[in-house]
Amino acid sequence: MAGELGGQGLKDALVILGAAGIVIPAFARLRISPVIGFIIVGMIVGPFGLGGLASQHQWLNSITITDPSGIEPFAEFGIILLLFAIGLELSFRRLNAMRGAIFGIGAAEMLLCALFIATGLWIEGEAPRSAAMLGFALAMSSTALVLPIAGMHSPVGRSAFAMLLFEDLALVPLLFVLANAGPVAALPLVFLMGIAVIAAMLVVGRYLLPPLFAQAARTKSPELFLAVTLLVVILASLATSATGLSPILGALVAGLVIAETDYRSEVEVVSAPFRGLGLGVFLITVGMRIDFQLLAGMWLQLAGGLAAVLVTKALVTGGLLRISGSRSAIAAETGLLMASPSETTLILIGAAAATGALAPSTASFWQAVTAIGLTVTPLLALVGRSAGRRVDQRANDEPEASDAKGRIVIFGFGRVGRMVADMLIAHERPYLAVESDVDGVRQALSAGYNVLFGDVRRSELADKLQLGHAAALVLTMDDPVLVAQLARRVRGLVPALPIIARARDTDHAAQLYKAGVTDAVPETLEASLQLAEAVLVDVGAAMGPVIASIHEKRAELRSEIMSQAELESEPRLGRRRLRDWRPNVP
Repeated sequence: MAGELGGQGLKDALVILGAAGIVIPAFARLRISPVIGFIIVGMIVGPFGLGGLASQHQWLNSITITDPSGIEPFAEFGIILLLFAIGLELSFRRLNAMRGAIFGIGAAEMLLCALFIATGLWIEGEAPRSAAMLGFALAMSSTALVLPIAGMHSPVGRSAFAMLLFEDLALVPLLFVLANAGPVAALPLVFLMGIAVIAAMLVVGRYLLPPLFAQAARTKSPELFLAVTLLVVILASLATSATGLSPILGALVAGLVIAETDYRSEVEVVSAPFRGLGLGVFLITVGMRIDFQLLAGMWLQLAGGLAAVLVTKALVTGGLLRISGSRSAIAAETGLLMASPSETTLILIGAAAATGALAPSTASFWQAVTAIGLTVTPLLALVGRSAGRRVDQRANDEPEASDAKGRIVIFGFGRVGRMVADMLIAHERPYLAVESDVDGVRQALSAGYNVLFGDVRRSELADKLQLGHAAALVLTMDDPVLVAQLARRVRGLVPALPIIARARDTDHAAQLYKAGVTDAVPETLEASLQLAEAVLVDVGAAMGPVIASIHEKRAELRSEIMSQAELESEPRLGRRRLRDWRPNVP
């Protein structure tokens, strides 16, 4: 075992990680989806590419994968993490609001696509049972590719999401029917067991997960937080697998439960690298399935089969969206994006072939069609996006962006952050506070404040908070280095965002102005000036001279900050604007 791990396993891991390190930056520079790159890498390094020549040329062994089955478990885990991420994007409130779209247009899209595809296969001579199985399998669209390409907040992404979610839910009974060699009469029992397990997961998760994540958050260890997250996902997947259901359903439910907690954003951030790598491994395995000799010998049949599936699904999906009231451009783009088969198509065909429901030759043919279809999905997305350029930009205003628009984001919710929030509440200004102290978050939430648990050190958090829509950002942490780092990072991401920062003294204030803050408030100096003023008045000093001396001291501090920060105009110690100053450029 150790020898296998040290040889083949580590070699395959090296190939995958090397591909990820080369493919992602290269395709990002070319502004091409890395999805295509991963599939191409799989075609090159797989057993039908250079891997097939490794036995003749030993040096190819170090850069190829000759046994795809060795990495398929990691690819399946990547799909599980992807479904978990989808669950995180949901909430029961959102599911309830989308129930019409999910069980309306989502159900109609899948059933109609399956019906038309199965009918066409039956006319071509396929047995009725095989035609029906292939119809449902090929009707699936790729969650792993569509959502990363379209996102979940664009009009196309929202339209596709409802249909993809119904397909993911429908995968459960389909996988059971196709993979079950026993009698179909046992299906109701499996459903009852599955419903019981899912209900138990929802109830237990609601009361167990918050304290579990709270303990992990108190350690301030991202590694422990990630470990708890993966533990929850794996346990949920094993629970649904034990009842005969798909493990991805358990991952989806786990995401749903965590989405209802205060730790959703942090979980999403810490698990993102694993989801990306898992998806990349899956795409590499897809490329490995493409047999070049099969393509050369049956290219006309493969092209015809793929074209028939693509046209059927594009027309059905686009037509349904158009009938439901979507704009023509959105319907066309979504139809093309959803036209390809799915990664779950490969799973369903493989399950049917394993039970003998599909002939091996038939399964191999349609698996090749599916692999090619997955490969061209990003190209279809480009064509669809070109067709959808006339979409009204106002359609891109999703509810999440409207919630974030105009609110004030507060980083840190200690004594200073709470005081800022109190003033914003008094003036009826929307706000969202982010705090990494889980106990502080729980106390603030119980007191009625709008606080989210999260680690502001993570750069990904800026995307989740949609700072581009915020009215201002307030940095209240008592950590000079962190405040300066955050100010510099956010200023680079959102150049026009007003940033108000808590400063300790003039030196710190000057550093913050250099970092790009709009206003820096040196709290210790203001407190010292007010304290000195109170002392002088109480001991009998005349009010006029005292106030004059306070103004002189402030002027001295302004000059000091101006010199240190290289400002062209004097700061007003917390009341000047970013546009009033410019750093000196040599």
